[in-house]
Amino acid sequence: MTRRPVTDAQARAASRRWWDADADRYQAEAEFLGEVDFVWGPEGLREADAGLLGPVAGRRVLELGCGAAAGARWLASAGAYAVGLDLSAGMLRHAVAAAERTGVRVPLVQADALALPFPDGTFDIVTTAFGAVPFVADSAALMREVARVLRPGGRWVFAVTHPMRWVFLDDPTEHGLVAVHSYFDRRPYVEHDAAGTPTYVEQHRTLGDRIRELVAAGFVLTDLVEPEWPEGQERVWQQWSPLRGRLFPGTAIFVTHRRDHG
Repeated sequence: MTRRPVTDAQARAASRRWWDADADRYQAEAEFLGEVDFVWGPEGLREADAGLLGPVAGRRVLELGCGAAAGARWLASAGAYAVGLDLSAGMLRHAVAAAERTGVRVPLVQADALALPFPDGTFDIVTTAFGAVPFVADSAALMREVARVLRPGGRWVFAVTHPMRWVFLDDPTEHGLVAVHSYFDRRPYVEHDAAGTPTYVEQHRTLGDRIRELVAAGFVLTDLVEPEWPEGQERVWQQWSPLRGRLFPGTAIFVTHRRDHG
């Protein structure tokens, strides 16, 4: 593993291969996401309680990087016209299986977040919890693509690993409390095979970078939510733990809307 630049093509290929291969393990370990629920991150903040998307009934909503599409199914159950989109066929296979189990079905699309197969102004809301945004090299282009498929005034709400976490190792124990990297090092985290081909790529942007990308794409930032670790929750999942969660944020949720030029 290392931190080094990669191209968009390398990041796309790595993400497709990784999530196809890792889908079974990930879904088995991420049971807290539920099957018909919208959970913003490992802290357990639920959209049903937070209301960050605003009213969804009757709205056209796209869930980017939907994975098993639990969020899209929750949106549909709340009265939205929801669509789930993901790059990974492995993840969408889990979305199909979950639809069979729950009886809640939404349209599913396999596509690249940088080339959304929808006309301009298709959606009222676009959203993702940890999907797509951290895995593309040109996230500014992703912001522009989301703006394109949103109607004027439409909402774009997304969650990513809090940029502060990039200072620390992905370790839920005391070892993960020591700052070892520069917050300003934008090189992505890259895992690679013996031939040096990237197999997993996750991008880092600072809070300021994200805000500049959003503003440049025509969005207005209305809130930045940093969920606190809930009292009594002792679950450890990947790098998230009560120890770290009570000291510094693990998730950043950007709540925005597209400027209405009309």
